[in-house]
Amino acid sequence: MTDQAAIPLIFIPENGVEAGPLDDGQRAWAKANGFAGQQGRLLAMPDTKGGIAAWLFGTGTDQRRPVFVAGLAAAGLPEGDYQLRGDYGDPTLAAIAFRLSAYRFETYRAAPPAPRLVLPEAADTGEVERQVAAASLTRDLINTPANDLGPDALEARARDLATRHGMSVTVIKGDDLLEQNFPLIHAVGRASAQAPRLIDMRWGRDTDPKVTLVGKGVTFDTGGLDIKSAAGMLMMKKDMGGAANVLGLAHAIMDAGLPLRLRVLLPVVENAIAGNAFRPGDVLRSRAGISVEIGNTDAEGRLILADALALADEEAPDLLVDMATLTGAARVALGPELPALYSTDDGVAADLAAAGLAAEDPLWRMPLWSPYASLLSSRIADLNNTASGGHAGSVTAALFLKRFVDKAGAWVHLDIFGWAPEARPGRPAGGTDQAIRAIYGLLRQRYSA
Repeated sequence: MTDQAAIPLIFIPENGVEAGPLDDGQRAWAKANGFAGQQGRLLAMPDTKGGIAAWLFGTGTDQRRPVFVAGLAAAGLPEGDYQLRGDYGDPTLAAIAFRLSAYRFETYRAAPPAPRLVLPEAADTGEVERQVAAASLTRDLINTPANDLGPDALEARARDLATRHGMSVTVIKGDDLLEQNFPLIHAVGRASAQAPRLIDMRWGRDTDPKVTLVGKGVTFDTGGLDIKSAAGMLMMKKDMGGAANVLGLAHAIMDAGLPLRLRVLLPVVENAIAGNAFRPGDVLRSRAGISVEIGNTDAEGRLILADALALADEEAPDLLVDMATLTGAARVALGPELPALYSTDDGVAADLAAAGLAAEDPLWRMPLWSPYASLLSSRIADLNNTASGGHAGSVTAALFLKRFVDKAGAWVHLDIFGWAPEARPGRPAGGTDQAIRAIYGLLRQRYSA
């Protein structure tokens, strides 16, 4: 599709009709229809043949972030080919926002055709394609229900990505987890009809800086014997959102050819209920040798992450990042749009937060407040997997995970939601990517060739 065949989408700030790139007839049409650049408003401009010559799109009053609202245009436009005009900010980010708002999940039913964008000449085509592909992979995985995306299927999707990029893959599965010292992963997943497993993927040269990504892969969470309510289980297909986001991020890293040694660790389980399910009050030994009393079987994500983090930490990576749909407490504190960011390195945390803002992928740093570690105490084990008192649930979960990280140069924990309850710019309702662009931006800054 050429620019000449695409319909112009003209960005107009609020009260900017007079100063915008419009002729007298277009200004008169805009005024007659009450269009004044209101944020998210679209107005079709007719041509002399009864068709559409252009669309006006209002970017509102916050001109610091006009690109943020570019996704609103894609959400409201009919099928067709479009080109961006006017002041839309960074062309690469504007194109990403538009394309991400045009995402459709069509595995089970056809969706209305999405608008198509002719990329601006100044946009970095490679960056647009890889970041949209990374987000789409993540969203497809989260949106797929557990009957079609259990541990077996998630492993298959991970292997597909590995094959595409030439990654090596090792999978430790079922009772082999016990033999190779991953007892927490085994305990959480042993009640499922599909065996628990740890997927270990590697890419890049061993001489490059070591970056390890760990993603929580609970393909469905019943809560275990501390069973969730019916309402609490409705979205639990998304409890593998950490693994999904890690796979999407890994694609972006490898597609860009960043000069780093990438390792991806996915502990993958279904937290099911059966006669052999782990129980409240059980004491389990972790890979790190730390004993854990089970205060609640619904706090299973931190258990499988603990074994995976312990493995990752053994080779002292320069940067260790885990992503997990871990706590409801993070959503209470920050809502669905802001993932909680924890880190042992102030510089990494600041740079990551800045990268998130630059990429329209915001994060909010939370404290690893060490006095709260006492809330995880147990009378009979080194740790309890749930905190007493019911306070600071996201902080205490992060403190639990921190016990399993010692040698890594810097550790980052991201407590994400992985879901958009309602559509917003760049994020249709449903499974969504979070923190991919932020982490990718940080890695590009630190490890560009």
